Amino acid sequence: MTQRTAVSVPLDVREAFAGQLLSPSDDGYEEARRVHNGLIDKRPGLIARCHTVADVADAVILGRDDQLEISVRGGGHNVAGKAVTNGGVMIDLAPMKGVRVDPSTRTVWAQGGVTWRDYNRATALHGLATTGGVVSTTGIAGLTLGGGEGWLMGKHGMSIDNLLSAEVVTATGDVVRASERDNPDLFWAIRGGGGNFGVVTAFEYRAHPVRTVLGGIVAQPLTGWSDVLDSYAGVVEHAPDELTAFIGLVHAPDGTGGKLIATPFCHCGTDEQRATAEVKGLREIGAHGVDLSGRIPYTAMNTMLDAGFPKGTLNYWKSAFLRELSTEAMAVMVEAFQRCPSAMTSIVIARYHGATSRVDPSATAFPHRGPGFSPVILTQWVDPADTDANIAWTQATFEALRPYTDDRVYVNNLSADDAGVVRHAYGQNWARLVELKQKYDPGNLFHLNHNIDPAG
Repeated sequence: MTQRTAVSVPLDVREAFAGQLLSPSDDGYEEARRVHNGLIDKRPGLIARCHTVADVADAVILGRDDQLEISVRGGGHNVAGKAVTNGGVMIDLAPMKGVRVDPSTRTVWAQGGVTWRDYNRATALHGLATTGGVVSTTGIAGLTLGGGEGWLMGKHGMSIDNLLSAEVVTATGDVVRASERDNPDLFWAIRGGGGNFGVVTAFEYRAHPVRTVLGGIVAQPLTGWSDVLDSYAGVVEHAPDELTAFIGLVHAPDGTGGKLIATPFCHCGTDEQRATAEVKGLREIGAHGVDLSGRIPYTAMNTMLDAGFPKGTLNYWKSAFLRELSTEAMAVMVEAFQRCPSAMTSIVIARYHGATSRVDPSATAFPHRGPGFSPVILTQWVDPADTDANIAWTQATFEALRPYTDDRVYVNNLSADDAGVVRHAYGQNWARLVELKQKYDPGNLFHLNHNIDPAG
């Protein structure tokens, strides 16, 4: 693809465009090109800050006709920085913030620039919620298109399991609806296949009655990790769908650098007595532990981890699935965490169970449907001088963990240098995804993503 300092926009497109067309010399360009991961420093030739679907279609056609690289930004949280192009056209959906809730049908329509904080704020007015990101500043678009882990995944499945339809601008610039009835093959592909098949400008979700949850985080000094792991394993082995509980290695939020083992959890059941009994094993802490859990609004649960992921920090992640949550695997993580060079870094293990694990692996593009545990090494730091040390530590830790993992990987956790393992994100569904890429984007216009190459 051709790369230029600035992109020339035809007069008719510029006059009709409802949003902003920002060139590198324009006010607002520097802020608009920044995404959550401060390690990403790219300069688009044009940023199309879209207000309407027509804006998106015009930007797609402009990029296609001028043979410019296209990137698509929703919430801007993608750790690999795929939302930003160097020299091409960045289609920025951030201004598209509309959310419409129908409490009678328990459905929600939301545009591609909406974050989970925006979404939950709107649905909470009606006592409803949909499985969404565990960090509320994450965009609904990227998270959903990759699968969508979240606090409600045990009871209500992943974000894609609650997607009813989507509005998609294709590589031809056409606007189509994708659902079980309309373009069902495209609907199958976008539920896990990422941004490979078009720009999704709106999502329609199923929502569920959720006002408050029993949730929060329980933590103890890292020295007690073995006992915490035993308690955690005992609880989740028999946990109901309503209880989604993770386990992780984190740093104390007081800035001391103290290392902790934590069990963040969310129980969305409405029976208070039963919920309290079912999380009891997670809340039994020692003399030096802390229990920051209780009955809280779901919106509060969804913002609980936000402070640990500030915008602009430098990020580099690695992720996999464990063959089993063993003491030996956890010991590797604990030993590495003791040598972690940044006090902002954590290793969090997500648990797949319940409704998420009862979906057929071929029902959507997202294939990882069996019960299991997925660790992600969330390395964050501030000083660019520390970049090499933090990346080296992350890679070494991931390699040390490799004997305990398999080839599966969650596409939303892939870093920029993980192109060689994209196929592992799709497993048995890879061949069908390649066929659909050939159908909907044979020229690979939408390639700035964790790419499904139409050449296979």
